[in-house]
Amino acid sequence: MKKNFGKQTYLYPMPVLIIATYDEDGNADAMNAAWGGIHDTNQIGICISPEHKTAKNLLKKKAFTVSMADAKHVAECDYLGIASGNKVSNKLEKVGFTTSKSEFVDAPVIDQLPMTLECELVSYDTSTGCMVGNIINVQADEEVLTDGKIDVTKLQAITYDSVNHKYVQLGSIVGNAFSDGKKFM
Repeated sequence: MKKNFGKQTYLYPMPVLIIATYDEDGNADAMNAAWGGIHDTNQIGICISPEHKTAKNLLKKKAFTVSMADAKHVAECDYLGIASGNKVSNKLEKVGFTTSKSEFVDAPVIDQLPMTLECELVSYDTSTGCMVGNIINVQADEEVLTDGKIDVTKLQAITYDSVNHKYVQLGSIVGNAFSDGKKFM
């Protein structure tokens, strides 16, 4: 028997995305956002309330990066979500994160997080907080690659469990996409 929960924001997995921007003075800022995913071909969609410093920055700069939070940096990434950039100016420094300027967009790349999408802003709806960005480049540390490809088991990306308010590391491989279902053809 199944149990009904009504309207909820329960979806698994829900990626833990770290959105980084520069402010008007070139200072890096970042926030934790769990409301996002692939929007369209080569695009990402994320919901960020307009009150966030990150939202204000990306509207000014029209660029941002999205790093995948990983198991190694759970506490640091959680802090980026619970501390407001409007109140704490050095959030990245407080957790020991450093940044490098993206080669492709006017936004910072967090050096300690192993995978980053470098994006240009396409649209932002201030009434809903929904934004869309073009993915200009994806970069990944060599330590998370196997045979030149991103290896999700090495990436150790985490997801947000909105029911229990926990972070969960993505697990083991259980099948082969575009292959296993062929037995029903």
